[in-house]
Amino acid sequence: MTKKIFKSSAMLNPVPAVLITSKNKEGKVNVFTVGWIGTACTKPSMISVAIRPERLSYEYIKETSEFVVNLPSKNLVKAVDFCGVRSGRSLDKVKKFNFTLKDSEKIFVPYIDECPICLECKVKSIIPLGSHDLFLAEVLAVHVEEDLIDEKGKIHFDKANLICYSHGEYFGLSKNALGSFGYSVRKKKKKRK
Repeated sequence: MTKKIFKSSAMLNPVPAVLITSKNKEGKVNVFTVGWIGTACTKPSMISVAIRPERLSYEYIKETSEFVVNLPSKNLVKAVDFCGVRSGRSLDKVKKFNFTLKDSEKIFVPYIDECPICLECKVKSIIPLGSHDLFLAEVLAVHVEEDLIDEKGKIHFDKANLICYSHGEYFGLSKNALGSFGYSVRKKKKKRK
């Protein structure tokens, strides 16, 4: 295959498209969209989120060191887009989309009940990078819709209808897996005669 040099960019695509809720010390809640987010560590469970210092949520998160990552389903894609391009300084996005806020278990910040999976996070460090600062946060609790969990305790993310963002566009995730972790080295089961 022939490759072409493309302008310098963080070209890691697709990425999860998530709604992050934050709350300032006065109790005002904001929601905004983030695509630059990822898993950072297993033990303890930690994530990384890149946020521009100009964002209102940046101020709230820096003030309280808490936020919730809400994983939206396909039916919320318009809200996800809107919350990424409109500022909480000019309107209340929670009210605009009539989000149901529920109290978290371990932190002060509420989660969005319409999202099938929500992660309560506590900031451990902030690293200035340039246009964005990187927030490293520990996941303290995870809320998962009961119908996504089977009788063996496995979460079926495919049933959540989650979305991703790829170079300016939103996509739904396929319900069909291409493989499962370790499948390439798993020994084949012998057939019984």
